[in-house]
Formats: sequence, C-alpha cells, structure tokens
Amino acid sequence: MAAALQANIRPVKFPATLRALTKQSPAPFRVRCCAVNSAGKKRYNITLLPGDGIGPEVISIAKNVLQQAGSLEGVEFSFREMPVGGAALDLVGVPLPEDTISAAKDSDAVLLGAIGGYKWDKNEKHLKPETGLLQLRAALKVFANLRPATVLPQLVDASTLKKEVAEGVDLMVVRELTGGIYFGEPRGIKTNENGEEVGFNTEVYAAHEIDRIARVAFETARKRRGKLCSVDKANVLDASILWRRRVTALAAEYPDVELSHMYVDNAAMQLVRDPKQFDTIVTNNIFGDILSDEASMITGSIGMLPSASLSDSGPGLFEPIHGSAPDIAGQDKANPLATILSAAMLLKYGLGEEKAAKRIEDVVLGALNKGFRTGDIYSNGTKLVGCKEMGEEVLKSVDSQVHASV
Repeated sequence: MAAALQANIRPVKFPATLRALTKQSPAPFRVRCCAVNSAGKKRYNITLLPGDGIGPEVISIAKNVLQQAGSLEGVEFSFREMPVGGAALDLVGVPLPEDTISAAKDSDAVLLGAIGGYKWDKNEKHLKPETGLLQLRAALKVFANLRPATVLPQLVDASTLKKEVAEGVDLMVVRELTGGIYFGEPRGIKTNENGEEVGFNTEVYAAHEIDRIARVAFETARKRRGKLCSVDKANVLDASILWRRRVTALAAEYPDVELSHMYVDNAAMQLVRDPKQFDTIVTNNIFGDILSDEASMITGSIGMLPSASLSDSGPGLFEPIHGSAPDIAGQDKANPLATILSAAMLLKYGLGEEKAAKRIEDVVLGALNKGFRTGDIYSNGTKLVGCKEMGEEVLKSVDSQVHASV
C-alpha cells in the first residue's frame, strides 16, 4: 500500500524537566506473593496446562527445569496439572472446564503448552480448542502479552534473513490481548436484506484499555533501550486514531523513552527490511498477533520463542508461541526451548524470581553453545537431538549449577 511507503515514524520526546511535573506511573502489573515454608523456602503454586499436540512433551521438560532452577534459589513449587483445549474437549466436552479456570485463578502462575489440532478443526466455534484459550485469557484478565524476538549468535544462520540483517536483532512486541476485533461487539454472521450472508466483527478500544497496555509498553521500553514504537492504522481506522492520541498523551509521563508511531503495513515491511531499528513495539490485538509471528521467524524458528501474558494483579499466563504441531506430536521432534524460556519468563515477570530466571536463560544458551539442536534449528556442524535429549542436556546444565554452588 502507498501508505506503507511513507516515512511515518515520528519521534516524540519530552524534556527531562517534565519528569518532576508528572505523577509517577503505577506499576503496569504486579508479581505474585509467595508462601514461606518451615525451612524458610519460598513456595509457589503453579498450574500446568499441557494441552494438545506437543504440549504435554514440552511442559514435562519445562516443569523439571523450573523445579531444579528454583531449588538453587530457595524456591519450591507445587504443581497442579489441568486439562484445556482439545484434551479438555475429549475429557469433559468443553475446551475450558470450570475446574481448570478455578485452578488457574487460585495459582501464582500458569504455564501452558499448546492448544489445537486437526481432530477438532470441524467443531463448532464454541467447541474449538482455541476458544478455550481465548476464554482462559479473559478469565485471568491477562491484557498484556510480551513476546521477545532475539536473534541469538548461535542461531543467526538459522534466520531466513541475510546475516547482516538478522544479526543483533533484539526486540519486544507488547500486544494488547483482551480487546479489539477479537472480542469486540457486535460480531457474527447474518443474512442481509438481499438474502446474502454477511460476516462482521468490531474493532473497538476504550481509553483505559489503551492506557494500561501503553503503560506496560513504556515501562518495558524503559528497562530495555528506551525506544518505543506504537503501531496502528490511524490513517484509516477510528480506533487507531484514538490509540495514537492516548499513547502520545502518555509519553509525557515517560520523558526518558523515545516514542515513535508507525502504520501497521509499514511496520510489517520494516520488520524484514531493518528489524534492528526496533526496540519495543506496542500494538493492538490483531496487529500484535500478526507482527509477533512475523518477528518470530526473524530468529530462525518459532520453536525458540516464549511469551508472557500479564494482568493487573492476578496470575500470569506463560506459553511458547508455537502451536501444537500435531504432525510431530509424540515423535520426540519438538523443540522444548520455547517452553523452557517461558518458564524463565514465569519466574521473572510472574513471580519476581529474576535470579532463578537467569539460571534458566543461561543453561539454554549453554546447551546451544555445546551444539545441541532440534530439527527446526539444526544446521551442518551441530548435533541433532530430539525433544527429550535437548531437555536432558538443559537439565544436566542446571544440575552442574547445583554442584558448582555447593
């Protein structure tokens, strides 16, 4: 589109003196409190949702890594496994049972594997596995989805982009998760006065929904490299006009963050042309869904990328961004690293246990440095391993940390 070709990145900066004139922004989300047992160890309740396809395989590995890394930092976990998605449909006839909702709400954090599969593709909408995921997000009120996309030096050759384009990419997509066209009303399929079927959805955002996701994005950018790009379609959509207006107004509270705006079609192009220009991206539900998947492929494999979905106060939802991959389910071919890194995000963003999170991040890098690769990231000169062996190698590295710390 012609709009995508225009230079529509507009830096917005405010003088440092404004910092003293603006109120302190509230925390965009809160980490969960823990119980402390008689031995003085912190204890958290974690709900595990293995789900469908490769979900049970990768969740089993991530659970073990999470448990071992936590033990090094005086953290214990109580795990409760519950059905969701297609697994729940087969078990009780609905994609999100009430018991699963209750368990998730009562926990300190939720770790999800994957949802969906060909088996349920022809189900009615309310009986599709993916409906259970949308219902879970709504039930937990997780409005902020954080999706990092980092090209690791060990995997730069796995990217489909030229090395000089992909090398050094390190960005974060902050996606609004519970509003917009995926949830807006009215929606449906009806027959018009001419007897023709018409499908319709509504893109709608209230000011408070925009403000709260923008605050998360500003806070995230502040902790990174201090650059925030807000992506919208304000040259066409009224909802985007309001989006841009609210984000721009909030920038006054974050004078240390450089804000720019970009139309979504241009952003899609820029992500493959020059992804290193981006630090933190904030955008609405549907644009974030698309752009975060695009950004994931810059890294070389969707099997490497975790995500965190956060609320104001309740438990967060942490999951790899890959799907259930039914074609390889049960064949020991899945890459468990995205789920392991999702466990690290659970520790960091959900529980505030940053030291334990760093341990997991370090051992993942360690396994890659040793040359271990699952099929999706394999290249000549590296060792091809399955899901279980990759998990074992990561766990061995955690175990070596145990011995080193004694």
